[in-house]
Amino acid sequence: MAKNILHMLSPLKHMSPFDVNMALDAGFDSVTPYRGVTLDEITPLIQDAMFSRSPRDAVRTCVFFAGKDAGLALDMMEQLKATLLKPFEISSFADPAGSFTTAAAMVACVEKILKKKKGRGFAKTKILIFGATGVVGYSSAVIAALEGADVTLAGHDGLERVQAKADDIKKRFGVDVHAVDTSTPVQLLEVLVRAEIVFCAAAAGVRVLSASALASAKSLIIAADVNAVPPAGIEGLQLMDNGVELPGGILGIGPLAIGDVKYKTEAGLFQRLAASSTHLALDFRDAFALAREIA
Repeated sequence: MAKNILHMLSPLKHMSPFDVNMALDAGFDSVTPYRGVTLDEITPLIQDAMFSRSPRDAVRTCVFFAGKDAGLALDMMEQLKATLLKPFEISSFADPAGSFTTAAAMVACVEKILKKKKGRGFAKTKILIFGATGVVGYSSAVIAALEGADVTLAGHDGLERVQAKADDIKKRFGVDVHAVDTSTPVQLLEVLVRAEIVFCAAAAGVRVLSASALASAKSLIIAADVNAVPPAGIEGLQLMDNGVELPGGILGIGPLAIGDVKYKTEAGLFQRLAASSTHLALDFRDAFALAREIA
């Protein structure tokens, strides 16, 4: 029986220990990190991995794309797909900074509460995303927009960076998301009062929404936060909240409730990759499908 070999590629200085541990626990016999990898190096690396084993054992060779740039990880995965040659097709999985599985878990948890408590789905639901230039915020925007939500990216430092992300989402996935400047308290409140759902994916330890801001959000149904480092990104939200009612009737979903689904989703995709008898290419779409089942 051929060994299950995982090559983990990252453009950064270090590979995430979290992902290494998850991969080994999922059943891979060997996990090898490659650091500082550039897009133009993908083809020769994949060719080396692909042609070093017989076609019969190709499926036991897998590649993981890491880093902290969702777009670059997807570009690297597309480069892998363009390099593959039958019958030497190896498998792949993209989850940069755990963003695809974290975003999938957050969106799936919110969807479950929205359907259970309000009897509706994402179609035309107004979603406001904080931390939208980060990998989790970006990925959650893509997933929600593809599900038919009306998504807005909040720019805490102005419009330029969030507009660039909105343009990238349109180019890559053909869906429109809005970008707004929320760099002042007045601008933030103007946008917040129209939101029905908030995804908070800002930096760890950053308070994004105060209790007074939430009190002014009369249309808000659900507020979800992935930040587990004090202070909470959303004031009053507890780590394990999962549909708990906050002041004003807002339903809160905390980071550890999301994290439980995220952990099971990433573990499940690694296990699927390690056990598959056929070639796989897993990204945020597969993560969301599995997170929905888990949530």
